[in-house]
Amino acid sequence: MVVSSVWTDRAGNPHRAAAIARFLAARIIKVVGNFTKGPSYIFHRLRPDKRFQLPHRAKPLIAKASNHKIPKIIWQTNFTDRVTIAVYLNYLFNRMMAPSYEYRFMDDAEAAEFIKTCFPGKIFEAFSKLQIGAAKADLWRVLVLQKYGGVYLDLDAHLAWPLGYIIKPDYQELYLRHRDRVLINFFIASVSDNPHLDSVIEAIVGNISNPTSNNVFELTTLPLDRVLAAYDVRTAYFKITCIQGSFTNEFFQYVDHAQGKWTRAQKELAVVKS
Repeated sequence: MVVSSVWTDRAGNPHRAAAIARFLAARIIKVVGNFTKGPSYIFHRLRPDKRFQLPHRAKPLIAKASNHKIPKIIWQTNFTDRVTIAVYLNYLFNRMMAPSYEYRFMDDAEAAEFIKTCFPGKIFEAFSKLQIGAAKADLWRVLVLQKYGGVYLDLDAHLAWPLGYIIKPDYQELYLRHRDRVLINFFIASVSDNPHLDSVIEAIVGNISNPTSNNVFELTTLPLDRVLAAYDVRTAYFKITCIQGSFTNEFFQYVDHAQGKWTRAQKELAVVKS
């Protein structure tokens, strides 16, 4: 794969000063985020039933004209819009790091209705067979970006650098690369009608139609990396772009979820309904 990265220039030479600045900023954010977990535990020990509501649609904090090809929208999904204080702090931090971006959220019911309306037939049928929330979210994220464009973030993911500086006006897509060079899907930025995402969608739907394992990662997460290996795509290294789990963790995300985290749910439930 020929890859151009925001860690490097087109020739592959690292922008050393910029990379170091972003790495240090990311480490500071991670330390601060982890520090907030203690008070968050105390808060929910004192107020175990208290939840905070994520908006389903919120305007940019700073409205200004944009010439970005990728729409300035942040997309997220979850089984509910009622979340713990740790998840809500993570949301607020991302809003601060992307003040010129609109925010849009869909819960499970809205996500299903969106796919039924915009991707009827084979794609909706495949989505309807999924029984684990993480697998549904894997398919939904590429579908919503393919329809509208924007930036997808996992609920526990937070930006490590202001989004307006990460995504340049001429970018048509940006994917996140892990330390083992695998493309990961907790951050995806794309224009709508992206032929690369079309191929990813086709691969995920194919896996659902003919599952070869009962593993969410294999069926619906890994296709992004496998498909894009054939293309020249723009990537960014995750440690200086977007990180998971600094403000929140499994407890704060799944305390109200009947299934629990997908790694446990798939041990007791088929990912794809037979």
